[in-house]
Amino acid sequence: MAPITFIHSSDLHLGRRFANIPEPQDGNIRGRLMEARHGAILRLAETARAHGAAHVLLAGDTFDTATPSAQVLKQALTAMAEDGGIKWWLLPGNHDNLRNAEPLWDRLTAEAPPNVHALTTATPVMLDDSACLLPVPVTHRAPGRDLTDVLGAMPSPEGALRIGLAHGGVTDFEDTGAHIPPDRADTARLDYLGLGDWHGRLAIGPRTHYPGTPEQDRFKHGRRGVCLVVSIDAPGALPRVDEVEIGHFLWTEQELSIQAGLNTPEALSALLPARGRRDVLLRVQATGWASLAQRAELERAAFAAAPEFAHFDLITERLGALLDTVDLDAIDHAGALRQAAEDLKDEAEDTTRSADDRGVAAEALARLYAYVTDPAS
Repeated sequence: MAPITFIHSSDLHLGRRFANIPEPQDGNIRGRLMEARHGAILRLAETARAHGAAHVLLAGDTFDTATPSAQVLKQALTAMAEDGGIKWWLLPGNHDNLRNAEPLWDRLTAEAPPNVHALTTATPVMLDDSACLLPVPVTHRAPGRDLTDVLGAMPSPEGALRIGLAHGGVTDFEDTGAHIPPDRADTARLDYLGLGDWHGRLAIGPRTHYPGTPEQDRFKHGRRGVCLVVSIDAPGALPRVDEVEIGHFLWTEQELSIQAGLNTPEALSALLPARGRRDVLLRVQATGWASLAQRAELERAAFAAAPEFAHFDLITERLGALLDTVDLDAIDHAGALRQAAEDLKDEAEDTTRSADDRGVAAEALARLYAYVTDPAS
């Protein structure tokens, strides 16, 4: 029985438009993010060649919608066809499920090059003489049950490796029964269970793994996307699972804790990555307490740094305001502006008001201070 090495990936979401990311003037970040997702195909192929893998298993959501454009579909298939020695196995996920995307899978099956295979039925297929792939395609956007319950009954040749491929979430299996049980690999006698749906890298057990998306699309995971190089020597042997970073963009969120007296521009600068900023999407969460001057200086520093990044957000919702007379003097010593500042300060400190109302007043006062003290104004 020959060992096998293959690539496990999922959730490419080809064609995603990233409408939630603001497009700056003269910028093209959405286009760059879309292109990076397409580029993941070539990086997966390069990883397969580098590790002697003849198969790439995509565990669902290859496409972001049930109706990707003809350009997205054809360019994906063309990229996969570039190296005929690598076989691609595409499983329908919840975004490109069989019911909503039936025309997509019909067209893909008809137009796919010989090395690209659509796994549209829960039918075993041999990867080679020693390994049997057991796919579980997603039938509906929300099927409402655990589709992997068929894996245990799926046949495979005597002595062949049993490799499952599915898409969905894993829980403690105590609620509705709609999720994949974490011991599914054991109960279905699988040597490996490759899963998709979770966008971060996650090992459920030694035989059950999520690779996450190869190109991250949210801030929660804090690292570039990876794929998994999986090697299995023989039936029953534990798989060797190695992570290979292939993501182009880094999505990351950092917390900046502020207290009285802190030089906020210096603190922000120390938090920023030293290199590669053009390919970093960064969200900075400011927390703690800041004077109006500290906050204004922080926001100016953030405004100056933002164009260096693919995307940059400074979030100040959790930053409390330290209000004192010195800050108000910087706005004005008397007159209408000073009166407005005094009124806003009183509202921000009035405990009879709701937290939201106090926050609005503090935000308005901070903006007034920033406007009045801005050297460019």
